[in-house]
Amino acid sequence: MITAMPVLAAESLVVQKLRELRPDLPITRVLPSPVAGFVAVEIDGGTFLYASEDGKYLFAGDLYKLNQTLVNVTDGIRAGKRKSQLAKVPRSEMVVFSPKKVPVRKSVFVFTDVDCGYCRKLHLEMHAINDLGIEVKYLAYPRAGIGSDAYKKVVNAWCADDPNTALTNLKLGRTVAEKNCTNPVADQYALGRDIGIIGTPAIVTDEGELLPGYMPAADLAVALGLN
Repeated sequence: MITAMPVLAAESLVVQKLRELRPDLPITRVLPSPVAGFVAVEIDGGTFLYASEDGKYLFAGDLYKLNQTLVNVTDGIRAGKRKSQLAKVPRSEMVVFSPKKVPVRKSVFVFTDVDCGYCRKLHLEMHAINDLGIEVKYLAYPRAGIGSDAYKKVVNAWCADDPNTALTNLKLGRTVAEKNCTNPVADQYALGRDIGIIGTPAIVTDEGELLPGYMPAADLAVALGLN
């Protein structure tokens, strides 16, 4: 039988136990769990473990609540983190494509890579996306990592005098002038990894919901509740 103990004491005990067994385990935070007697342990990259407060039991994976439908509780925790972390990113550090013909009805964050085929396909629909009242706020996510050719291309775009045009040209397969500056590309890449971004394009709503992969403008509007 697992008896409840103060949350902070339980968190400390669980972390101690895990670090004894797996000192290499990249624990990012420990949270209260909706399951009595357990705490949620987040691992770098958005993976979750659930550990008993006495440090004796552990299971890995997403936690679901059995209601009239299955509700992914763990994904709700991830969404909350995405929302809070993305809210801290200054607008000036993103490349923003905002509607010009209609008011902004919804806004999304998109982690993008210039050499990603589906990122290019999504960008080709930018006019259609904007015309539906959807604003796109791009964050850099060069999948090949820091220092790669893709990373250097993204830096060129973010440092360009006109980042929107430079990013569009790169997504059309064109070259842009090499340029360097103090830029947020590495930080945005690290942020993406921290909140569980794996592939691109990764679309995140203002509420932190992850819509992975490419979707046509009309489907994106439906996913955002714009009927």
